[in-house]
Amino acid sequence: MSAPVIEFDPNIFTLGPLQVRWYGMMYVVGFVLANFLLKKLVERGFFKVAKEQIDALITIMFVCMFIGARLAYVFIYNWGYYQNHIGELFAVWKGGLSFHGALAGLLVGGYIFAKKNGISWAQVMDNVALAGAPGLFFGRMGNFINGELYGRVTDSAFGMIFPAGGPYARHPSQLYEGVLEGILLSGILWMLLPRVKHYGYLAATFLAGYGVFRYIVEFFREPDAQLGYYFGGTTTMGQILCMIMVLVGVAAMVMAKQKKLEN
Repeated sequence: MSAPVIEFDPNIFTLGPLQVRWYGMMYVVGFVLANFLLKKLVERGFFKVAKEQIDALITIMFVCMFIGARLAYVFIYNWGYYQNHIGELFAVWKGGLSFHGALAGLLVGGYIFAKKNGISWAQVMDNVALAGAPGLFFGRMGNFINGELYGRVTDSAFGMIFPAGGPYARHPSQLYEGVLEGILLSGILWMLLPRVKHYGYLAATFLAGYGVFRYIVEFFREPDAQLGYYFGGTTTMGQILCMIMVLVGVAAMVMAKQKKLEN
């Protein structure tokens, strides 16, 4: 049985020079869902802000996430290229965003919103984790439709052929990430919500959980060609960053349990 070929039209529709792409639509769905969930958390009393402030939070998060994702990709993942192509630093239409950078941007955005509204950073980030985690699923589906961020060559039954990856069957690592990081991690966070006694614990759980799941998927995902492997050919840059996430997440969980994070 031959492996299926994954070759979707990345455009939903085209009107002259206007192109509406599935990848962008997945992000729109993620942010709309986050907006809905944040307002539900306000109704539940877990997020102690007015519903009218949610749109401002979404805007701040979007801007900071985008800036962080781009800067991290340029300076961590592909500086060897961009140092000789400075004019393309902001050419995001050519691709190049990093989740770890997006996460750093979200942390900064959450801090700005918390300070502006007189609430704790931990409270903001707990709610952002709850509302934002489901969006990871849609983001990875966008990667899958684009045929990018595919996995390593495999002869397993899960193998799929991505034209950009050559004629060989590869792991659909985008689907693995979508299920683990988007669905399973979201389920864990929402199951923990009724048991949380101190702000900061859910955000810390997200950090550690994402780090663990992404670390595992990296064994199936094709590493960035310009970076390859580290530590004798066994570890990817993604895994290095995920190890840092897990350590920070576990430390934050301990702090939250010890009531060291402000409520």
